Amino acid sequence: MAKKIVVLGGGTGGTIISNNLRRHLPKDWEITVIDRDDRHIYQPGMLFVPFGIQKSNTLVRSRKKYILPDVNFVIDEITHIDPDKKEVKTKNHKFSYDFLVISTGCKIVPEENDGLMDAWGKNAFSFYTIEAAEMLQKKLKEFVGGKLVMNIAELPFKCPVAPIEFVFLADWYFKNRGIRNKTEIELVTPLPGAFTKPKASAVFIESAKSKNIKITTGFELNAVNGKEKYIESVKGDKVSFDTLVIVPSTIGDKVISDSGMDDGIGYVPTHHNTLKALKYDSIYVIGDATNVPTSKAGSVAHYEADVVVFNIMSEIHGVKPEEIYDGHSTCFIVYSKGTSSLIDFNYKIEPLHGMFPAPKFGPFSLLKETKMNWYGKLGFEWLYWNVLLAGRHLGAPPTLVMAGKEVG
Repeated sequence: MAKKIVVLGGGTGGTIISNNLRRHLPKDWEITVIDRDDRHIYQPGMLFVPFGIQKSNTLVRSRKKYILPDVNFVIDEITHIDPDKKEVKTKNHKFSYDFLVISTGCKIVPEENDGLMDAWGKNAFSFYTIEAAEMLQKKLKEFVGGKLVMNIAELPFKCPVAPIEFVFLADWYFKNRGIRNKTEIELVTPLPGAFTKPKASAVFIESAKSKNIKITTGFELNAVNGKEKYIESVKGDKVSFDTLVIVPSTIGDKVISDSGMDDGIGYVPTHHNTLKALKYDSIYVIGDATNVPTSKAGSVAHYEADVVVFNIMSEIHGVKPEEIYDGHSTCFIVYSKGTSSLIDFNYKIEPLHGMFPAPKFGPFSLLKETKMNWYGKLGFEWLYWNVLLAGRHLGAPPTLVMAGKEVG
């Protein structure tokens, strides 16, 4: 009898895991990846599209091209997961599994935010899908001044540093066009600071001040009024705008809720350190599909992939899964076209100053705006397509390394 591993979703996490497992396992293990389309999107690049730094057509490639030939790639819509029967249903097929990996990601649902759809594409925009980023690029080109507001509707959302990067890039972009003095930029967030981690938040707030960017915290979005051009909070506070850029509400994949496996907003309750689904056996969860308290970001999926592969291999060999994952996340924060900062943190340890990845030589500086970090951000795209998706190791452990970090 062939033994079967089914991977739901062919994004970053799903691709790395299936390739890695394929290398580790003998041929009698059948590995299947299911996704609704063959469009693999390099998501960090979407932030650059509105500013004309990157063309959207360079961000989309075939998923199949990056999945090893010995992995069965199926394009179909996943309709139901039955953990008791160990079975996954799609529109056209049924798949049984010995191990299931859920890497179904998350998506924005602008229709969930009151009034947003009335303003969508007129004076409210986003950059969290390729189509939205292209619409915003057109809008920013036509922008001649006024008030630009970047709003985060609610938590959780994808890539917590992206809104900060957006306002920093907007500052650079409008300076470049000679209209910064005619433009107000404001970041409006439900968080108590500019970011989820207080130390990094303080650094970003300082940078925002120096760029004359206003930050409004603790603002929980209630409604968008596109006609009268303001957003209103649950408490009734209003922030006016000429152009609104928003991270709408974000939810996990519908199939998770439809299968009764979610936490109420489409994410799978997941053990924070083993990455096993809390209520089900033989199921692992990765990336944006989990409810673990770390960033919904690509680096997280890369680190988690190593842990999931290790633990599935352990279980196959009759050993209990280990509590390895520590919430490790690494993010570049772009300040302008040409400079970037970098943060490296986990569940317990906040971003610290220091060098990365090598303790003395870097070449990247943590919590510091440098040109070298910008080259790192750009170089990462090549690395992503050519090394990381293949599941090849860079020698970096999935957990946070303290060497090279300044403590205290």
